[in-house]
Amino acid sequence: MELEQRGQRTGYERFDIPIARDGGIADLLAEAKRPDRRFDVVICESMSRIARKMYENLSVERELDRAEVPVFASNEPILLTGGRAQQILQRRINQSVAEYEVLNMLELSWGGTCTHVREGYNIGKPPYGYRAKILRHPNPAKAEKGITKTRLEPDGERAKTVALIAKWRYHEALGFDTIAERLNQDLDEHPPPQPPGGSRARGAWSKSSVADILKNPKYTGYQVYNRRARRSRGARNRQNPPEMWVWSSEPVHEPLIPKWMFDEMTATRTQRQGSRDGAGLKQDPRAKRTYLLRSRVTCDCGRRMMGTPRKSGVYYRCHPAGNNRGRPDKHESHPPTVYIREDLILDQVEAFFNERLFGTQRHALLLADQDDSHTAKKQDTEQRRLALQNKIADAARKQDNLLRQAENADPDDPFSQGLRQRYNDVFTERKTLLDELSRITGDADDPRRTNPDQANLLDALPYLKANLRHAPADLLHRLLDLTQLTIKVHYQNDQATIRATLPGDLDAITAIGDAASQQQCPGQTQCASCLCPRRGSNSNPTKQNQPVGCGSLLRP
Repeated sequence: MELEQRGQRTGYERFDIPIARDGGIADLLAEAKRPDRRFDVVICESMSRIARKMYENLSVERELDRAEVPVFASNEPILLTGGRAQQILQRRINQSVAEYEVLNMLELSWGGTCTHVREGYNIGKPPYGYRAKILRHPNPAKAEKGITKTRLEPDGERAKTVALIAKWRYHEALGFDTIAERLNQDLDEHPPPQPPGGSRARGAWSKSSVADILKNPKYTGYQVYNRRARRSRGARNRQNPPEMWVWSSEPVHEPLIPKWMFDEMTATRTQRQGSRDGAGLKQDPRAKRTYLLRSRVTCDCGRRMMGTPRKSGVYYRCHPAGNNRGRPDKHESHPPTVYIREDLILDQVEAFFNERLFGTQRHALLLADQDDSHTAKKQDTEQRRLALQNKIADAARKQDNLLRQAENADPDDPFSQGLRQRYNDVFTERKTLLDELSRITGDADDPRRTNPDQANLLDALPYLKANLRHAPADLLHRLLDLTQLTIKVHYQNDQATIRATLPGDLDAITAIGDAASQQQCPGQTQCASCLCPRRGSNSNPTKQNQPVGCGSLLRP
C-alpha cells in the first residue's frame, strides 16, 4: 500500500490493547512538521518495519530528517553524538536485505501458484456451472494437517445452462441481453449466479453475468489463472492481456464449452459490439427507423457500414474520417466515403439464398466452388514447392562449400570450429525445408472431396424460393441471424462477398416456417414450397402452380 493509505484501518479496535493508538505513518509524518509535536525521536524494531521497499523507507527517513527528528532502530547502533557512518552503513545493508527478502518471497509464492494452476488445481470460488471437488493434498505433511486442494467438476443444471448459453451465442449469434432475457424466463431451470458473499445478488440474469461466462476460458477444460490484476498497485480488477494468463498444459476438468467454439467466439466477440438483437427500433426516443441489414454489412477496412436513408433509397456507407479526426493514418488509402445501395445488396442476397442454400442446384454449385478452390490451392502449392526446392538447392550448395573449406583445416582452429557450427546450422535449415516440402506435397496429393456433413446440412434444408423483399421483418431477421449472414464490401474492385454459415442443428430454421405458417399459411393444403410443417413428404421441389405457403416470406 502507498504510505498515505497505511494506518487507516480500524481492526485494532477489536482487541483490548492497553497502548493508545495515535495514528498511522501519515499522521506521524504530518505531526513531525509541527513545532508542538509530542515526540522528539522515532524508534522502531528495524527499518524494515517502516517499509520493505528501499525507496519508501528512504522517503520516510528523509521527511523525518527534514523535520530534525532522528530515527533509531533497535538492531542498529543508537548514537546520540559522534559519527554516524557505521550506523548508516548497517542501516542501508538492512534495508537492502529487507527489500530482497520481500521480492524473493513474492517470486517464490508466484512460482508456487503457477505450479498449482498448471497441475490443474483451482484457486478461489468455482465459476458458475462447476463445483469444487475436494482432494487430499499431495504433500503428506500438509495432508496430515487437513490441508486440501480442489479441482472442478460440472454442477448439474448450472453446467447445462453454460452449455446452452454457448449454443445460443455461437449458433444463433444472440447478444448478451437477449440471452439473459431467455434465461430469466425460467429461473428454476436456469438458476442465476451468486456473487461472493451474496450481498450483491440480483436474483436474475444480467448482461454482465452472461458476458462473464462467455469470456471465461475455464469452461474449455483448462485451468486458467491471472486473468485479472487484483493485487497490483492501482489495478482495480483490471483485465490482464492474454499473454499474461497462466494455463494448465492440458485439459484438467470436463469442458462445458468446446475449445474450438470458445476460440471462434473470442475471435468474433467485437464484431457486433454495441449492436442489439432483433429488428425493432433502438431504445432511444430519437430513433425513427431501423435498417434491414443492420450490423451485417462491413467495409473492407473492417468497419461496420452505417445505414443512411436518401431520397433514392437506403444506402450503407463507411466514412472513416468522421470517427478518426486528427488521425489520418487510421484511414490512409481509404476513399473518403464508400456507399452501397441496399436494394442491390438484397438482389444478390436473395439470389444467394435461392441458389446456394434453397436451390435445386446447390450441390452442383458447392462442388464447383470446391473445384475452383482446389485449383487455386494447387497453383499456390506448386509455387511454394518451387520456392522450397530452390531454397533446398541453395542450402545444399552452402553445405558443399563449407565442407571443401574444412577439408584441410586444423580441427582445433577457431575458424574450423566456426565452419563446423555454420555447417550444422545449414544442415538444420535444410532438414526443416525438406520437412515442409514433404508436408505440402502430401496435402496437395489428397483430393479435396465434399465434406459429408456439408452435404447432409444441405439435404436437410427445404427447396424453396425466398422473397426477401416482402418478408416479415422479424422472420427475415431470424433467418439472417441463424445463417450468420455477412456482406463484406471490397471498395478496391467494386465487389462484395456474401457469407453464410449453417448451424449444425437446423431445427431453428424449420421453426421459422412454423411461425410463419401460424401467421399466414391458409392451412387448407399441403405447401410444397414452404418451411411449414404441412408440406408433403413427397413434394416435388420443381413442380409449378403450387399454393403459396407462409405468406410473403416464400413464393412458389
